Amino acid sequence: MTDRVIRLLTGGILLSLLFTTFEGLDAKIVNVALYPEDGRRLMSEADTARFTGAGVLMCYSDYGTLERGAAAWLIGSHDLVVLNAHNFVDRQLVPTRPVTDCFFRIGGGDYYFDADSLRIGASVESKGLHITDDWALLRLLQPTPDNVQPQPIPDASDILTGAPMKVTMVSPAGHSNTRLPATVESCAIHRIDEPTEGHVRRARHDCNDGYGGSGSGLFSEDGRLIALHSASLDMNWTRPFDIETHYGSAILFEGDLANAIREAVGKPR
Repeated sequence: MTDRVIRLLTGGILLSLLFTTFEGLDAKIVNVALYPEDGRRLMSEADTARFTGAGVLMCYSDYGTLERGAAAWLIGSHDLVVLNAHNFVDRQLVPTRPVTDCFFRIGGGDYYFDADSLRIGASVESKGLHITDDWALLRLLQPTPDNVQPQPIPDASDILTGAPMKVTMVSPAGHSNTRLPATVESCAIHRIDEPTEGHVRRARHDCNDGYGGSGSGLFSEDGRLIALHSASLDMNWTRPFDIETHYGSAILFEGDLANAIREAVGKPR
């Protein structure tokens, strides 16, 4: 047996062991929640009818594979979508992915974006993307049909700062740490911070998240969309909620975000 054959066989064995290890790790981390209690369940048809506008940002990777990017919402009209800005720019506002690599999936249909319509929460003079301006708006090239209803224009300005409240997190794109393709969970906001950038407040919540859950919607008990999930602090450990070190962060629909949605809905194409 030649040295070259031995090297190839050895490499093959190492690759086999490597993939086996990764598969084993993947099997272990599926269905792992961020908090000891995981109340996520599969999103049903009844949920889709109740939480209108729930869709998914679909994007092509650098390798050409189509992947679920994040949650996104048809909002206020049949051609306006709200989602997180970090889907397209990094913390320094450097573009990371062109809009043309992505499209919006809702109600069994795929709808492409007008790339020139992208508006992100950060102002022109901003030097970085902050947690409370992590939002973006995009227009669709073609509106959705009448049977695909948008979420009504949200307004969370009546939500009190500091007050805890029960919410429902709706994650139409699912999460990487559960086998469910789309989830709904009853959870709670523990604290709403004072407003910062753009007069938008941050809600710290204990809703279970995972990579891919960005853009999930937080709904109040009366069924209103009040916040857009942006990120979770410490995504690598399952442990009890902590208001300073282990929590989910969502931005309320108010201030510049709410104004931008109303402006876009009121502006004719």
